[in-house]
Amino acid sequence: MNPEQIGRYKIIRELGRGGMATVFLAHDPRFDRDVAIKVLPREFLHDPSFRSRFEREGRTIASLEHPAIVPVYDFGEEDGQPYMVMRHMAGGSLADKLHGGPLPLAEAGRILQRIAPAIDKAHRQGIIHRDLKPENILFDEEGHPYIADFGIAKLTERHTNLTGSGVIGTPVYMSPEQFDSDQPLDHRSDLYGLGIIIFEMLSGVLPFAAATPVRVMKMHLMDPGPRVANPSESLPAAIQHVLERALAKKPADRFQSARALAEALTRATSANAAAPRTQTLVIGKFGGGKSRLRWLWLFGIQLVCLGMAFSRRVIYGEQ
Repeated sequence: MNPEQIGRYKIIRELGRGGMATVFLAHDPRFDRDVAIKVLPREFLHDPSFRSRFEREGRTIASLEHPAIVPVYDFGEEDGQPYMVMRHMAGGSLADKLHGGPLPLAEAGRILQRIAPAIDKAHRQGIIHRDLKPENILFDEEGHPYIADFGIAKLTERHTNLTGSGVIGTPVYMSPEQFDSDQPLDHRSDLYGLGIIIFEMLSGVLPFAAATPVRVMKMHLMDPGPRVANPSESLPAAIQHVLERALAKKPADRFQSARALAEALTRATSANAAAPRTQTLVIGKFGGGKSRLRWLWLFGIQLVCLGMAFSRRVIYGEQ
């Protein structure tokens, strides 16, 4: 049963439930505006780590203060339950848009150009999102995109060591190195996830998808990426080269900033706009290389452990 009021905010309806929070649409009578309220469920209150992660998300977003990051208005506690008040994004999510199929190349480029500086700012402040995905890209009523949900963001060691360890994220958008709990992550892990999102925006499908998280892990670690195809639009051949670099298995082979990725996509779009359309997804055309044997060895070592750990440590397909 939903509450009728949280603090001064009057609850209108539930918007959704994710891995560690419930989000409500509410009305703020003080400013006469609708807001989104994220509430930590009572079943998580017994575990201090959930409360710490929830509170850290609020502090993380507040510290960024970027026009393409969903702003936090307020933070409080109601009857022992922490809550966070954020701007209500009336335009839905990128996942909602993708239900209708791939996006036009110009629209995908517009989205990337706006959110790239926000991602780079987070990285400059030592914050790695770790869960970039279409559900976490929200739109306002005018169609402007924003980055949301820093609930599992990792702060680099120079900021804090209260980050935990292990495999965490949404498998179909995770970088190869995220599956290795002993390998340190840096900002280039987010750039890999951004590459997955670009691929999905342009093709309407994921480059790596399978029935189980373990199979998805194997694909990220070892499988070459497919070619991107948009059935309703001719895509420049140079787009494929951008995605090859974005989805490189080794972080050093990827773009080094979200802005660099966005600019490369823009150049590719204008360089060869009349290139013939790719009609099918052809598996096995890029990726792999010398790192394949290393990932094969790593996969064999971690297969059993990660298969057991995913049920508890991975937020799989949830907001």
